Amino acid sequence: MASEVLGNEPSVHPTAIVEDGASVGLDTRIWHRSHIRAGSTIGERCTIGFSVYVDTDVVIGDGCKIQNHVSLYQGVTLEDDVFVGPSVAFTNDLHPRARSDAWEVVPTFVRSGASIGANATIVCGVEIGANAMIAAGAVVTGDVRAHALVMGAPGRIAGWVCVCGHTLSRGDAEIPAVCASCGRSTQGVGA
Repeated sequence: MASEVLGNEPSVHPTAIVEDGASVGLDTRIWHRSHIRAGSTIGERCTIGFSVYVDTDVVIGDGCKIQNHVSLYQGVTLEDDVFVGPSVAFTNDLHPRARSDAWEVVPTFVRSGASIGANATIVCGVEIGANAMIAAGAVVTGDVRAHALVMGAPGRIAGWVCVCGHTLSRGDAEIPAVCASCGRSTQGVGA
C-alpha cells in the first residue's frame, strides 16, 4: 500500500529563496523575498512573512508564525506555536567583530507558545519559557520564565500571561485562580 501525503506541500513565493538542503514542512507558507538557508528546518503549518532570513541550522517547530523582516541566525531554536513579531532581532555571538576568527555561536531557545513583540531584541544565550510574552521593543538579556510578561530595556518581568495570551496580572498583583478571558486554571503560573 502506497504511503499517503497528509496536508499540502509548502507554498513558496517565486521571489523567495529556499536553498537545497533546507527542510520545510507541509502546509508551510513562505512569502516574498524570504531566504531559507540549507541546513535549516521549518516545521509544518508555519507562516514565514515577507523578507525573513532563516540561517543554516536554525530550527523552527510546527505552527510558528514569523512576521516580516525577522532574521533568525544560526543557534536559534523556536519550539512549536511560537509567534515572532515584525522586525524582531536575534543575535548569535556575545563578542561580535567584523574581522574575527573567534566567532562563537551561542544558542537561544524559545519554548512552545511564546510570543515576541515587534522590534524586540533577543540577545543570544537566553531561554524564553513556554507561553511567555515579550513586549514590543523589549531587550531580552537573560532567561525568561514560563508565562512571564517581559517589558523594557533591559527586559524585566512586568506581570504574567495565560496560555491564551491575555494578561493575568501586572507587577506584583496576585494571579487569579482562573483566566478571566478563557476560563483556564492558572495553577502553577508565576511559581
